Amino acid sequence: MKKNEISMNWKGNMSFEGVVNGHKILMDADATVGGENKGPRPKPLMLLALAGCTGMDVVSILKKMRVEVEDFNVSVSADMTEEHPVVYSTIHIVYEFKGQGLDMDKLQKAIDLSQERYCGVSAMYRKFVNITHEIKVVN
Repeated sequence: MKKNEISMNWKGNMSFEGVVNGHKILMDADATVGGENKGPRPKPLMLLALAGCTGMDVVSILKKMRVEVEDFNVSVSADMTEEHPVVYSTIHIVYEFKGQGLDMDKLQKAIDLSQERYCGVSAMYRKFVNITHEIKVVN
């Protein structure tokens, strides 16, 4: 069975340093709740994980399809509930491609394969939140 492990070390106040795959990530809270804003909050990092997972999938799939893009950006937004525990109620992904003559069907297929088959982060998140997406192409 595969396994992921991380470690987290308290750095004082609301600051924690995590080690993921040998890379350090500093997380902290906003000053209004006792932090010093030294790093990102945990929930937005969940969105970053989603963007990274699906982005890597899409790049890999498009390479196999021989689709060349000049630039590619993934942005993720999420609405949160008002009551505690505050959780994401919806997540929306925007896949933005730059390039000439990009085949929309191939772009959509790569995204669908990521969302429906390959991206484990999407698969986990879909168990508790609705995820939508859109494609933007700029030339």
